[in-house]
Amino acid sequence: MASRPVIVRSHFAKPDMRRFLPSAKERDMQIFGELERLLSEVLYPYRLPLTAGMVLIIAAAGVWAWRAGWLTQLLATARRRPAPFTLVALAVLGILVPLGNYLVAPLWTRSAVMEVSPLDAAYADERARQSRAAMAAPETPSGISPTPATTSSEARVISRGEWKGADEFHFARGRVLVIEVAPGQYVLRVEDFSVRNGPDLYIMLSPAADGYQDGAVKLGRLKATDGAFNYEIPPGTNLETFKSAVIWCEQFAVLFGTAAFTKT
Repeated sequence: MASRPVIVRSHFAKPDMRRFLPSAKERDMQIFGELERLLSEVLYPYRLPLTAGMVLIIAAAGVWAWRAGWLTQLLATARRRPAPFTLVALAVLGILVPLGNYLVAPLWTRSAVMEVSPLDAAYADERARQSRAAMAAPETPSGISPTPATTSSEARVISRGEWKGADEFHFARGRVLVIEVAPGQYVLRVEDFSVRNGPDLYIMLSPAADGYQDGAVKLGRLKATDGAFNYEIPPGTNLETFKSAVIWCEQFAVLFGTAAFTKT
């Protein structure tokens, strides 16, 4: 008699692979990011001849449409049916204006922030003031001496780097410093800084020396396109695992600039 096959049932449920696939929104953002990279890396270096060519094409198309009578028909339709024509025009503008404002306006919008360096005495004075204010709120338990305020002599640069743009379009200039302001407390500072503006930009620490990599630590939104400013590095961060600071567009996953660290 033939034996029946033994069916072994696993008690472990199969993983839902859909969890590892990007969502529809993430796919849309990736498409925008790839389009932005195409425009900035491939087409931007040839922007002048491409712009001249586009102007000639648009002018030729306008002349051809006028001679063919299309523009006359369009104007006649707008006069006969102003309400539908106006609704369509408003709908198109309602989509293009906000989208253009979000994607394009940051490219020519500039801002500047100037913050005191942790290496300056004024920065140490401010930290001392904050320390005194923090100790004044809850009383220090008896037998425990308050933590001394940080002085300017304690701050030291442990690594530095130079900003480089991701490509010709995404420029980035200036210096980056990693400063130890107290034992185990670090600040990342950018100086003489200038970068191409864009949407949803962040300053991050990256494990890779040449750009963004998974495992990057977000320090905060980009405070300005120009100037000098500071970011506190989260306590407990192992700086040995991070090789650079990056400017990263989180919305579209596009690199704007990198500063590889060199120990001092």
